[in-house]
Amino acid sequence: MKKKSQQNSPIHEALLKHKANRVVPFDVPGHKRGRGNKELTEFLGEDCLKVDVNSMKPLDNLCHPVSVIREAEELAAEAFGASSAFFIVNGTTAAVQAMIMSTCKPGDKIIMPRNVHRSAINALVVCGAIPVYVNPGVEKNLGIALGMSVQDVKNAILQNKDAKAILVNNPTYYGICSNLKEIVELAHKYNMLVLVDEAHGTHFYFGENMPISAMESKADMAAISMHKTGGSLTQSSFLVCGENIDSSYVRQIINLTQTTSGSYLLLSSLDIARKNLALNGKEIFKKSMEFANYAREEINKIGGYNAYSKELINGDTVFDFDTTKLSIYTRDIGLAGIEVYDILRDDYGIQIEFGDIGNILAIISAGDRLLEIERLISALSEIKRRYSKDKSGMFDHEYINPEVILAPQKAFYGNKKSIPIENSAGKISGEFIMSYPPGIPVLAPGEIITDEIINYISYSKEKGCLLTGTQDMSIKYINIVEGN
Repeated sequence: MKKKSQQNSPIHEALLKHKANRVVPFDVPGHKRGRGNKELTEFLGEDCLKVDVNSMKPLDNLCHPVSVIREAEELAAEAFGASSAFFIVNGTTAAVQAMIMSTCKPGDKIIMPRNVHRSAINALVVCGAIPVYVNPGVEKNLGIALGMSVQDVKNAILQNKDAKAILVNNPTYYGICSNLKEIVELAHKYNMLVLVDEAHGTHFYFGENMPISAMESKADMAAISMHKTGGSLTQSSFLVCGENIDSSYVRQIINLTQTTSGSYLLLSSLDIARKNLALNGKEIFKKSMEFANYAREEINKIGGYNAYSKELINGDTVFDFDTTKLSIYTRDIGLAGIEVYDILRDDYGIQIEFGDIGNILAIISAGDRLLEIERLISALSEIKRRYSKDKSGMFDHEYINPEVILAPQKAFYGNKKSIPIENSAGKISGEFIMSYPPGIPVLAPGEIITDEIINYISYSKEKGCLLTGTQDMSIKYINIVEGN
């Protein structure tokens, strides 16, 4: 068999061949290439539904790949500089959870920053690992959580030499990068694995003048959201592994939770996106960076906004900055980020990635057009003129240091009762509360509820943040752990 190159997309090619063969379908899905659901076919297109197919010998099987999916995995591993790669169709959440569940068993310790995505703490609830939190640095002027200090990581290692792994965000939602290479060297010195949540770092592997990627830093595993900045369909991601990882065991772990009916739409989108980045990534991300830098400069000329960048670098908690991220601090014009987010969408027809209580984030890619960048800049200028107000009384920080009393699994599955949130100070939370996006918990199971947290939740609701995580969908009540 001829060795495949980065010009190939084996899953995509197999689907094209399958479609040309005009195979008669007596298998699932029941829409039968779209013929059984006319409205769906009209909405998504006949070509799309013809390749929404089930696993079969010519198309391989995601749970146990031996042909085209296997070939596509090998090409992905090569493209990312990894020893192995896995196609993930349950979102990067599944990749993050597979990393933790592959390296930690019940009772094992894992060192991680507290500003992790909910998926990481969810993994602790499921597998019973014990978190050792390293509180990230905080940028006091912006109120945002930063990366982890190397010294703080070292202290956590020395105090927990039995920890199995360290999880690192690379980058954070805002674009902040820790000193990943030094953290990896430190962890490996103490026989700990390094897992990297690289949900927002696909471009680190393919662009020039980017922060270091997980695989380049010799980290052991990385969860990569191809759908965020890599051009694949929503919910599709890669999990990549270094040479220290037993890939056969990782596949077993993935198969505990990942669907047995992998979507070939998602799989082929990953395959095609990998090919595109391997061949054209440098120019794609050069354009993304140019757009973001231009927008940043013009927005800062408006005054009142702070579109921040590499000036935040301090060699430690901000070791590097991802300049493709257009993160903008809004509080100086008297508006919470979520308020600017809502105004942009409702008044100007502009949908950005998220707004929290002090910042907004616009995702910039080569798929944008300069005209649209100008429209965003113009809208922000007009919002300042029309809506700016005195900023006194605004909540001034996003991150609150947690006090952890119980392991997340013990708290989540323990005996609980529901009480009004305003009466919960001093109690132990039995569930999550977070704004989504970005999906970083304000409160996680096992943590003490404080007046500051209650005030933050109240303020976020007042400003219009989408809060999630509690059993009570109205976020008026919270489950607390009984008997503590």
